[in-house]
Amino acid sequence: MSGPLDPVALAAALIACPSVTPVDAGAQDVLSAALEAQGFTVHRLVSGEAPHGPIANLVAIRGSGAPHFAFAGHTYVVPPGDGWASGAFTPVVRDEKLFGRGAVDMKGAIAAFVAASDRVRNHPGTLSLLITGDEEGPAVHGTRAIIDWMAANGVRPYLILVGEPTSDVQLGDTLKIGRRGSINVWITVPGTQGHVAYPHLADNPATRLVRILDRLQRWPLDEGNAWFQPSNLEVTDIAIGNPATNVIPGEARARLNIRFNDEQQGAALEAGIRSIVAEEAPGATVEAAISGEAFLTAPGALSTLVADAIRDVTGIDAALSTTGGTSDARFLSKLAPTVEFGLCNATMHKLDEAVAVADVLALTDIYEAALRRALA
Repeated sequence: MSGPLDPVALAAALIACPSVTPVDAGAQDVLSAALEAQGFTVHRLVSGEAPHGPIANLVAIRGSGAPHFAFAGHTYVVPPGDGWASGAFTPVVRDEKLFGRGAVDMKGAIAAFVAASDRVRNHPGTLSLLITGDEEGPAVHGTRAIIDWMAANGVRPYLILVGEPTSDVQLGDTLKIGRRGSINVWITVPGTQGHVAYPHLADNPATRLVRILDRLQRWPLDEGNAWFQPSNLEVTDIAIGNPATNVIPGEARARLNIRFNDEQQGAALEAGIRSIVAEEAPGATVEAAISGEAFLTAPGALSTLVADAIRDVTGIDAALSTTGGTSDARFLSKLAPTVEFGLCNATMHKLDEAVAVADVLALTDIYEAALRRALA
């Protein structure tokens, strides 16, 4: 009889798969084998087409009925870049740390949860894993496709834990109960090219673009609230592409991003930007992409359940937070109360990404404690 599943070994096996979005590279094969050995029924879903697909997704289900607790995560990773001390997809333990792309974000957390589920096989109700391959990419064919499959098959959890790397200084110090929304906007202002010495014969789009950006920077959004910081607009690119010093350009472009709290809605922000642009430059065009709306899982049963598990294992009282970027929790929170908890995030997306072996083992203990509470 084999012993308990080793989360560090499983994390290493996942890291060894170069699963850079949108390529799976066998990562979900590794995960499926580990889950099927525990009695999960694994549903493999493939969604989308090039250039952003096809995307491999996975839903694993064990048990039936209530309560239904779900863990969500992603097996795909960002590109590794050059300059690793050892291969990005050659997992190695060095100085009591496991190195490799995805060690922190988030193959280590997935391995910890699978190892925890191996310890809690005889549970009432339903346990599921919702694993996507598209969280690090456009997020079009990933979790949203999983949610569609769940709706079509009558699968609905009552609580969802996402294994994002939420910890800051030490494992257990931060538990995410919400996230800000995000909208990207592209503004293009047309003009009439001409000689700078004859401005009356031209129409400089840069002048109007500057006025637009000034108004947007002074646009009062909100002052934040009890759980969220104020919404924030940042100009992320300004482009004219004019190599000549004596030519008025024919076009000026800008890109901006707003990270917004739950005082705002993406569509209303887009409408406000369009109104300002139309006033300053009637012929300008605006394109907008809303990555996700803000969400908040108010402190309650789920956050208490996870916080208690963290305290039991680490002795730390986790801070409840809504900081950071977007995650797939923005989609899952529409299904059920959703929180995020996982490893320390200091090295995610960096060269020589690494997780302390002790943290993987402790996270497994925390997930086990959370599972026992959720499926009691």
